[in-house]
Amino acid sequence: MVHVNRLFTFVAFLAFLAFGLSACTTYFIPVDSFRQQFAGMDSSHLRTVTTRGPLGNRVTYQAYDIDFIKCVDDKGNDFELPNSPSIEIRFTDSNNRRTIFYFDLMRVNDSTVNGGLSRTLFGLRKTISLDKIRKIEVQDGRKNFHYVNQPAP
Repeated sequence: MVHVNRLFTFVAFLAFLAFGLSACTTYFIPVDSFRQQFAGMDSSHLRTVTTRGPLGNRVTYQAYDIDFIKCVDDKGNDFELPNSPSIEIRFTDSNNRRTIFYFDLMRVNDSTVNGGLSRTLFGLRKTISLDKIRKIEVQDGRKNFHYVNQPAP
């Protein structure tokens, strides 16, 4: 009986992993393009947004006024990814360390990127140096977060 439970758990895990990996398309933002897209962004480029989470909770905060994220697919084709609160951005630094932020909780200045690591723990933030970023990936994590009363891009 124990072996059947372990087998079932293992098969369920593989199915979940396969579904999870196939459901999220990863796009890339060249570092120079990222710098250009955020050049000159400051507090005047923020808008107030309200999100509703999976449990129905609503949170209001300031996010960049960006409707589409300019990126490329794995074949190098240009793509504009519609911004949403479920967009995740993953930075890989020169030491192959990865940092994942929610795109709309991120702030960029001339030398650093600061972002929110969690939607539930808004105080959990991290800062990384722009000069150390080697690769930038972005994807819709398909988490159940939605903007409330916001016009669709």
